[in-house]
Amino acid sequence: MKPSPLLALFLLLVVQLAQAAPRIESWQAPSGARVFFVENHALPIIDVQADFAAGTAHEAAGKAGSAQLTRAVLDLGVAGMDETQIANRIADLGAKLSGGVDMDRASVSLRTLAMPDKREPALDLLRAILSTPQFPGEVFEREKARSVAAIKEALTRPDTIASRAFWTAMYATHPYGSHATPESVGALVRSDALAFYHANYTAQRCTLTIIGDLTRAQAEQVAERLTSDLPVGPPAASIPVPQLPAAGEQRLAHPAAQAHILLGLPALKRGDPDFFPLAVGNYTLGGGGFVSRLMKEVRDKRGLAYSVSSYFQPLAQLGPFQIGMQTKKTQTDQALMVTRELLATFLAQGPSASEVQAAKQNLIGSFPLRLDSNRKLLDNVAMIGFYGLPLDYLDNYPERIEQVTLDDIKAAFARHVRLEHLVTVVVGGE
Repeated sequence: MKPSPLLALFLLLVVQLAQAAPRIESWQAPSGARVFFVENHALPIIDVQADFAAGTAHEAAGKAGSAQLTRAVLDLGVAGMDETQIANRIADLGAKLSGGVDMDRASVSLRTLAMPDKREPALDLLRAILSTPQFPGEVFEREKARSVAAIKEALTRPDTIASRAFWTAMYATHPYGSHATPESVGALVRSDALAFYHANYTAQRCTLTIIGDLTRAQAEQVAERLTSDLPVGPPAASIPVPQLPAAGEQRLAHPAAQAHILLGLPALKRGDPDFFPLAVGNYTLGGGGFVSRLMKEVRDKRGLAYSVSSYFQPLAQLGPFQIGMQTKKTQTDQALMVTRELLATFLAQGPSASEVQAAKQNLIGSFPLRLDSNRKLLDNVAMIGFYGLPLDYLDNYPERIEQVTLDDIKAAFARHVRLEHLVTVVVGGE
Protein backbone atom coordinates (compact mmCIF):
# COMPACT_ATOMS: atom_id res chain seq x y z
CA MET A 1 0.00 0.00 0.00
CA LYS A 2 1.49 3.33 -1.10
CA PRO A 3 1.59 6.17 1.45
CA SER A 4 -0.58 9.21 0.79
CA PRO A 5 1.15 12.24 -0.78
CA LEU A 6 0.82 14.14 2.52
CA LEU A 7 2.37 11.29 4.50
CA ALA A 8 5.17 10.88 1.96
CA LEU A 9 5.90 14.60 2.18
CA PHE A 10 5.84 14.43 5.94
CA LEU A 11 8.26 11.49 6.05
CA LEU A 12 10.65 13.33 3.75
CA LEU A 13 10.48 16.41 5.93
CA VAL A 14 11.08 14.35 9.07
CA VAL A 15 14.41 13.26 7.57
CA GLN A 16 15.25 16.86 6.70
CA LEU A 17 14.21 18.18 10.07
CA ALA A 18 16.27 15.55 11.88
CA GLN A 19 19.21 17.54 10.57
CA ALA A 20 17.58 21.00 10.61
CA ALA A 21 16.00 21.09 14.07
CA PRO A 22 18.46 22.44 16.63
CA ARG A 23 19.64 20.59 19.71
CA ILE A 24 18.78 22.93 22.55
CA GLU A 25 20.79 22.65 25.76
CA SER A 26 19.58 24.33 28.94
CA TRP A 27 20.91 25.04 32.42
CA GLN A 28 20.73 27.59 35.20
CA ALA A 29 23.62 30.02 35.59
CA PRO A 30 25.05 30.61 39.09
CA SER A 31 23.24 33.95 39.05
CA GLY A 32 19.88 32.20 38.75
CA ALA A 33 19.32 33.15 35.11
CA ARG A 34 17.99 30.43 32.82
CA VAL A 35 20.23 29.69 29.83
CA PHE A 36 19.36 28.11 26.47
CA PHE A 37 22.12 27.25 24.01
CA VAL A 38 22.38 25.92 20.47
CA GLU A 39 25.87 25.09 19.23
CA ASN A 40 26.19 25.96 15.55
CA HIS A 41 29.57 26.18 13.81
CA ALA A 42 28.23 26.75 10.29
CA LEU A 43 29.19 30.43 10.45
CA PRO A 44 31.66 32.32 12.66
CA ILE A 45 28.82 34.24 14.29
CA ILE A 46 27.34 34.37 17.79
CA ASP A 47 23.86 35.66 18.59
CA VAL A 48 22.95 36.38 22.20
CA GLN A 49 19.61 37.57 23.54
CA ALA A 50 18.72 38.44 27.12
CA ASP A 51 14.97 38.42 27.75
CA PHE A 52 13.57 39.86 30.96
CA ALA A 53 10.05 39.66 32.37
CA ALA A 54 9.98 43.43 31.94
CA GLY A 55 7.26 44.07 29.38
CA THR A 56 4.49 46.62 29.63
CA ALA A 57 2.36 44.23 31.71
CA HIS A 58 4.90 44.64 34.52
CA GLU A 59 4.65 48.42 34.76
CA ALA A 60 3.60 49.87 38.11
CA ALA A 61 0.21 51.56 38.36
CA GLY A 62 0.35 55.07 36.97
CA LYS A 63 3.67 54.44 35.19
CA ALA A 64 2.49 53.49 31.69
CA GLY A 65 5.39 53.91 29.29
CA SER A 66 8.11 53.14 31.82
CA ALA A 67 8.94 49.74 30.27
CA GLN A 68 9.53 51.19 26.80
CA LEU A 69 11.40 54.24 28.04
CA THR A 70 13.66 52.16 30.31
CA ARG A 71 14.59 49.90 27.41
CA ALA A 72 15.13 52.89 25.10
CA VAL A 73 17.72 54.44 27.44
CA LEU A 74 19.27 51.17 28.68
CA ASP A 75 22.02 51.00 26.04
CA LEU A 76 22.65 54.75 25.72
CA GLY A 77 25.22 55.03 28.49
CA VAL A 78 27.08 52.55 30.69
CA ALA A 79 29.79 52.82 33.32
CA GLY A 80 32.75 54.48 31.61
CA MET A 81 31.11 54.97 28.19
CA ASP A 82 28.55 57.39 26.76
CA GLU A 83 26.21 56.65 23.87
CA THR A 84 28.65 57.89 21.21
CA GLN A 85 31.45 55.71 22.54
CA ILE A 86 29.10 52.71 22.63
CA ALA A 87 28.01 53.30 19.03
CA ASN A 88 31.62 53.69 17.87
CA ARG A 89 32.67 50.55 19.71
CA ILE A 90 29.87 48.52 18.12
CA ALA A 91 30.81 49.81 14.66
CA ASP A 92 34.52 49.08 15.18
CA LEU A 93 33.72 45.49 16.20
CA GLY A 94 31.31 44.89 13.32
CA ALA A 95 28.68 43.92 15.89
CA LYS A 96 24.99 44.77 16.10
CA LEU A 97 22.79 45.63 19.07
CA SER A 98 19.01 45.37 18.95
CA GLY A 99 16.01 44.57 21.11
CA GLY A 100 12.61 45.81 22.12
CA VAL A 101 9.62 45.55 24.42
CA ASP A 102 6.25 43.82 24.17
CA MET A 103 3.56 43.04 26.72
CA ASP A 104 5.49 40.22 28.40
CA ARG A 105 9.20 40.85 27.94
CA ALA A 106 12.00 43.27 27.19
CA SER A 107 14.95 42.02 25.17
CA VAL A 108 18.54 43.03 24.47
CA SER A 109 20.25 41.25 21.56
CA LEU A 110 23.82 41.16 20.33
CA ARG A 111 25.27 39.73 17.12
CA THR A 112 29.04 39.46 16.98
CA LEU A 113 31.73 37.66 15.05
CA ALA A 114 33.04 34.62 16.89
CA MET A 115 36.75 35.43 16.64
CA PRO A 116 38.07 36.16 20.16
CA ASP A 117 39.32 39.66 19.28
CA LYS A 118 35.77 40.60 18.21
CA ARG A 119 33.73 38.38 20.51
CA GLU A 120 35.32 39.28 23.83
CA PRO A 121 34.99 43.08 23.66
CA ALA A 122 31.47 42.77 22.23
CA LEU A 123 30.40 40.55 25.12
CA ASP A 124 32.05 42.95 27.57
CA LEU A 125 29.93 45.74 26.12
CA LEU A 126 26.75 43.67 26.41
CA ARG A 127 27.61 42.85 30.03
CA ALA A 128 28.03 46.56 30.76
CA ILE A 129 24.69 47.39 29.12
CA LEU A 130 22.87 44.75 31.15
CA SER A 131 24.60 45.41 34.47
CA THR A 132 25.78 49.04 34.57
CA PRO A 133 23.33 51.24 32.63
CA GLN A 134 23.64 54.87 33.72
CA PHE A 135 20.39 56.39 32.41
CA PRO A 136 22.07 59.77 31.81
CA GLY A 137 19.72 62.63 32.69
CA GLU A 138 20.03 64.51 29.39
CA VAL A 139 19.63 61.33 27.37
CA PHE A 140 16.59 60.30 29.42
CA GLU A 141 14.88 63.66 28.85
CA ARG A 142 15.66 63.55 25.13
CA GLU A 143 14.25 60.03 24.71
CA LYS A 144 11.21 60.94 26.80
CA ALA A 145 10.51 63.88 24.52
CA ARG A 146 10.90 61.63 21.47
CA SER A 147 8.51 59.10 22.96
CA VAL A 148 5.89 61.74 23.73
CA ALA A 149 6.17 63.13 20.20
CA ALA A 150 5.93 59.64 18.67
CA ILE A 151 2.81 58.80 20.69
CA LYS A 152 1.14 62.08 19.74
CA GLU A 153 1.86 61.44 16.07
CA ALA A 154 0.67 57.82 16.28
CA LEU A 155 -2.60 58.89 17.90
CA THR A 156 -3.50 60.79 14.72
CA ARG A 157 -3.47 57.55 12.70
CA PRO A 158 -6.61 55.43 12.45
CA ASP A 159 -4.70 52.15 12.76
CA THR A 160 -3.20 53.19 16.11
CA ILE A 161 -6.55 54.49 17.38
CA ALA A 162 -8.22 51.23 16.36
CA SER A 163 -5.54 49.03 17.92
CA ARG A 164 -5.58 50.85 21.25
CA ALA A 165 -9.37 50.87 21.45
CA PHE A 166 -9.43 47.18 20.51
CA TRP A 167 -6.97 46.13 23.23
CA THR A 168 -8.82 48.25 25.79
CA ALA A 169 -12.11 46.66 24.77
CA MET A 170 -10.62 43.18 25.14
CA TYR A 171 -8.66 43.71 28.35
CA ALA A 172 -10.29 46.69 30.14
CA THR A 173 -8.29 47.17 33.37
CA HIS A 174 -6.00 44.17 32.78
CA PRO A 175 -2.30 45.07 32.23
CA TYR A 176 -2.55 44.00 28.57
CA GLY A 177 -5.07 46.80 28.05
CA SER A 178 -2.80 49.55 29.39
CA HIS A 179 -1.31 52.09 26.96
CA ALA A 180 1.31 54.78 27.31
CA THR A 181 -0.05 58.26 26.69
CA PRO A 182 1.70 61.60 26.17
CA GLU A 183 0.64 62.47 29.71
CA SER A 184 1.83 59.24 31.36
CA VAL A 185 5.20 59.32 29.61
CA GLY A 186 5.61 63.05 30.17
CA ALA A 187 5.19 62.53 33.91
CA LEU A 188 8.00 59.94 34.12
CA VAL A 189 11.31 60.96 35.69
CA ARG A 190 14.74 59.35 35.63
CA SER A 191 14.16 57.65 38.98
CA ASP A 192 11.19 55.80 37.45
CA ALA A 193 13.49 54.19 34.87
CA LEU A 194 16.03 53.32 37.54
CA ALA A 195 13.32 51.76 39.70
CA PHE A 196 11.91 49.78 36.77
CA TYR A 197 15.37 48.53 35.84
CA HIS A 198 16.29 47.38 39.36
CA ALA A 199 12.91 45.69 39.87
CA ASN A 200 12.68 43.92 36.51
CA TYR A 201 16.11 43.49 34.92
CA THR A 202 17.20 40.92 37.48
CA ALA A 203 18.94 37.58 37.07
CA GLN A 204 15.88 35.79 38.43
CA ARG A 205 13.73 37.32 35.66
CA CYS A 206 16.31 36.74 32.91
CA THR A 207 16.29 34.14 30.15
CA LEU A 208 19.55 34.11 28.19
CA THR A 209 19.68 32.54 24.72
CA ILE A 210 22.99 31.85 22.98
CA ILE A 211 23.22 30.61 19.39
CA GLY A 212 26.31 30.03 17.32
CA ASP A 213 30.00 29.27 17.09
CA LEU A 214 30.76 28.32 20.72
CA THR A 215 31.22 25.12 22.68
CA ARG A 216 29.03 24.29 25.68
CA ALA A 217 31.88 25.17 28.03
CA GLN A 218 32.38 28.54 26.35
CA ALA A 219 28.64 29.21 26.46
CA GLU A 220 28.58 28.53 30.19
CA GLN A 221 31.36 31.06 30.66
CA VAL A 222 29.48 33.61 28.56
CA ALA A 223 26.27 33.10 30.54
CA GLU A 224 28.01 33.54 33.88
CA ARG A 225 29.86 36.58 32.63
CA LEU A 226 26.74 38.30 31.30
CA THR A 227 24.44 37.63 34.25
CA SER A 228 26.64 37.57 37.36
CA ASP A 229 26.34 41.31 38.00
CA LEU A 230 22.63 41.72 37.22
CA PRO A 231 20.44 43.14 39.99
CA VAL A 232 19.11 40.56 42.45
CA GLY A 233 15.40 40.26 43.06
CA PRO A 234 12.49 37.85 43.32
CA PRO A 235 11.11 36.00 40.29
CA ALA A 236 8.48 37.83 38.26
CA ALA A 237 4.97 37.83 39.66
CA SER A 238 2.47 36.06 37.44
CA ILE A 239 0.48 38.26 35.10
CA PRO A 240 -3.20 37.97 36.14
CA VAL A 241 -5.67 35.99 34.06
CA PRO A 242 -7.83 38.41 32.05
CA GLN A 243 -11.61 38.32 32.31
CA LEU A 244 -13.33 37.70 29.00
CA PRO A 245 -15.23 40.75 27.77
CA ALA A 246 -18.90 40.84 26.85
CA ALA A 247 -19.52 41.02 23.11
CA GLY A 248 -19.88 44.57 21.89
CA GLU A 249 -19.13 47.04 19.13
CA GLN A 250 -17.44 50.42 19.36
CA ARG A 251 -17.33 52.97 16.53
CA LEU A 252 -14.97 55.93 16.56
CA ALA A 253 -15.13 58.80 14.10
CA HIS A 254 -12.08 59.60 11.96
CA PRO A 255 -11.61 61.48 8.65
CA ALA A 256 -9.62 58.61 7.09
CA ALA A 257 -10.75 57.48 3.64
CA GLN A 258 -11.25 53.91 4.82
CA ALA A 259 -12.74 52.28 7.89
CA HIS A 260 -10.35 50.25 10.04
CA ILE A 261 -12.08 47.18 11.48
CA LEU A 262 -10.85 44.82 14.21
CA LEU A 263 -12.73 41.88 15.72
CA GLY A 264 -11.47 39.51 18.40
CA LEU A 265 -11.16 38.43 22.00
CA PRO A 266 -8.57 37.12 24.50
CA ALA A 267 -8.07 33.55 23.36
CA LEU A 268 -4.75 31.73 23.73
CA LYS A 269 -1.99 31.34 26.30
CA ARG A 270 1.51 30.37 25.19
CA GLY A 271 2.08 26.64 25.69
CA ASP A 272 -1.59 25.64 25.35
CA PRO A 273 -1.73 22.32 23.42
CA ASP A 274 -4.67 23.74 21.45
CA PHE A 275 -2.14 25.94 19.65
CA PHE A 276 -1.66 23.25 16.99
CA PRO A 277 -5.30 22.71 15.99
CA LEU A 278 -5.86 26.47 16.17
CA ALA A 279 -2.87 27.06 13.87
CA VAL A 280 -4.15 24.54 11.32
CA GLY A 281 -7.70 25.87 11.48
CA ASN A 282 -6.68 29.51 11.31
CA TYR A 283 -4.65 28.87 8.17
CA THR A 284 -7.96 28.07 6.47
CA LEU A 285 -9.93 30.83 8.17
CA GLY A 286 -7.67 33.82 7.64
CA GLY A 287 -3.99 32.97 8.08
CA GLY A 288 -3.31 31.40 4.69
CA GLY A 289 -3.23 34.53 2.56
CA PHE A 290 -5.11 34.25 -0.72
CA VAL A 291 -6.25 30.69 -0.04
CA SER A 292 -8.01 31.62 3.21
CA ARG A 293 -11.78 31.85 3.44
CA LEU A 294 -11.73 35.45 4.60
CA MET A 295 -9.73 36.55 1.57
CA LYS A 296 -11.91 34.58 -0.80
CA GLU A 297 -15.23 35.81 0.60
CA VAL A 298 -14.40 39.37 1.65
CA ARG A 299 -11.90 40.36 -1.04
CA ASP A 300 -12.21 38.04 -4.05
CA LYS A 301 -15.97 37.57 -4.23
CA ARG A 302 -17.17 40.94 -2.94
CA GLY A 303 -14.26 43.36 -3.23
CA LEU A 304 -14.84 44.67 0.28
CA ALA A 305 -11.19 44.87 1.30
CA TYR A 306 -7.75 44.73 -0.28
CA SER A 307 -6.54 42.51 2.54
CA VAL A 308 -8.17 40.70 5.44
CA SER A 309 -6.60 38.20 7.82
CA SER A 310 -6.88 36.48 11.18
CA TYR A 311 -4.29 35.30 13.67
CA PHE A 312 -3.69 34.13 17.22
CA GLN A 313 -1.11 35.94 19.38
CA PRO A 314 -0.36 33.69 22.37
CA LEU A 315 1.10 35.48 25.40
CA ALA A 316 1.99 34.61 28.99
CA GLN A 317 -1.74 34.95 29.63
CA LEU A 318 -4.59 34.82 27.12
CA GLY A 319 -3.40 36.70 24.05
CA PRO A 320 -5.83 37.81 21.35
CA PHE A 321 -7.49 36.13 18.42
CA GLN A 322 -7.92 38.92 15.90
CA ILE A 323 -9.50 39.55 12.51
CA GLY A 324 -8.49 42.79 10.81
CA MET A 325 -9.30 44.63 7.60
CA GLN A 326 -9.81 48.03 5.99
CA THR A 327 -12.76 48.87 3.77
CA LYS A 328 -14.58 51.81 2.23
CA LYS A 329 -16.61 53.68 4.83
CA THR A 330 -19.81 52.97 2.94
CA GLN A 331 -19.07 49.22 2.99
CA THR A 332 -18.44 48.94 6.71
CA ASP A 333 -21.69 47.25 7.63
CA GLN A 334 -21.53 44.81 4.71
CA ALA A 335 -17.93 43.86 5.48
CA LEU A 336 -18.80 43.26 9.13
CA MET A 337 -21.84 41.18 8.25
CA VAL A 338 -19.91 38.95 5.83
CA THR A 339 -17.03 38.50 8.27
CA ARG A 340 -19.25 37.64 11.21
CA GLU A 341 -21.30 35.19 9.18
CA LEU A 342 -18.17 33.51 7.85
CA LEU A 343 -16.70 33.21 11.35
CA ALA A 344 -19.95 31.78 12.75
CA THR A 345 -20.08 29.22 9.93
CA PHE A 346 -16.46 28.25 10.47
CA LEU A 347 -17.03 27.78 14.20
CA ALA A 348 -20.06 25.58 13.51
CA GLN A 349 -18.63 23.47 10.68
CA GLY A 350 -14.86 23.84 10.74
CA PRO A 351 -12.73 23.49 7.60
CA SER A 352 -13.22 20.82 4.98
CA ALA A 353 -10.99 17.75 4.80
CA SER A 354 -9.18 19.18 1.77
CA GLU A 355 -8.62 22.48 3.58
CA VAL A 356 -7.15 20.66 6.58
CA GLN A 357 -4.80 18.73 4.31
CA ALA A 358 -3.70 21.89 2.48
CA ALA A 359 -3.11 23.73 5.76
CA LYS A 360 -0.98 20.90 7.12
CA GLN A 361 1.06 20.72 3.93
CA ASN A 362 1.80 24.43 4.07
CA LEU A 363 2.61 24.59 7.79
CA ILE A 364 4.85 21.51 7.67
CA GLY A 365 6.44 22.39 4.34
CA SER A 366 7.32 25.94 5.36
CA PHE A 367 8.53 25.01 8.84
CA PRO A 368 12.23 24.46 7.94
CA LEU A 369 12.35 28.06 6.72
CA ARG A 370 11.78 29.15 10.32
CA LEU A 371 15.14 27.62 11.26
CA ASP A 372 17.39 28.51 8.35
CA SER A 373 19.45 31.25 10.01
CA ASN A 374 21.01 32.10 13.36
CA ARG A 375 18.56 34.97 13.79
CA LYS A 376 15.53 32.75 13.25
CA LEU A 377 16.97 30.11 15.57
CA LEU A 378 17.52 32.82 18.17
CA ASP A 379 13.92 34.01 17.93
CA ASN A 380 12.50 30.50 18.26
CA VAL A 381 14.79 29.32 21.05
CA ALA A 382 14.32 32.57 22.99
CA MET A 383 10.56 32.08 22.76
CA ILE A 384 10.89 28.49 23.98
CA GLY A 385 13.09 29.55 26.88
CA PHE A 386 11.13 32.58 28.00
CA TYR A 387 7.75 30.83 27.96
CA GLY A 388 9.01 27.53 29.36
CA LEU A 389 8.07 25.36 26.39
CA PRO A 390 9.54 21.85 26.02
CA LEU A 391 13.07 21.74 24.65
CA ASP A 392 11.90 19.38 21.90
CA TYR A 393 9.17 21.82 20.80
CA LEU A 394 10.78 22.45 17.41
CA ASP A 395 11.55 18.76 16.84
CA ASN A 396 7.92 17.80 17.48
CA TYR A 397 6.25 20.73 15.72
CA PRO A 398 5.69 18.98 12.34
CA GLU A 399 4.35 15.84 14.01
CA ARG A 400 2.00 17.84 16.22
CA ILE A 401 0.65 19.63 13.14
CA GLU A 402 0.27 16.34 11.25
CA GLN A 403 -1.72 14.80 14.12
CA VAL A 404 -4.42 17.51 14.04
CA THR A 405 -7.87 16.31 13.00
CA LEU A 406 -11.02 18.14 11.94
CA ASP A 407 -12.61 17.32 15.29
CA ASP A 408 -9.56 18.75 17.08
CA ILE A 409 -9.95 22.02 15.16
CA LYS A 410 -13.66 22.36 15.86
CA ALA A 411 -13.20 21.57 19.56
CA ALA A 412 -10.27 23.99 19.95
CA PHE A 413 -12.09 26.84 18.24
CA ALA A 414 -15.17 26.17 20.36
CA ARG A 415 -13.05 26.47 23.50
CA HIS A 416 -11.11 29.56 22.50
CA VAL A 417 -13.24 31.63 20.08
CA ARG A 418 -16.63 32.19 21.66
CA LEU A 419 -18.87 34.71 19.94
CA GLU A 420 -20.42 35.90 23.21
CA HIS A 421 -17.03 37.48 23.98
CA LEU A 422 -16.22 38.86 20.51
CA VAL A 423 -15.52 42.61 20.56
CA THR A 424 -15.53 44.84 17.48
CA VAL A 425 -13.87 48.20 16.96
CA VAL A 426 -14.45 50.36 13.89
CA VAL A 427 -12.51 53.57 13.30
CA GLY A 428 -13.72 55.81 10.50
CA GLY A 429 -16.77 53.83 9.47
CA GLU A 430 -20.20 55.19 8.60
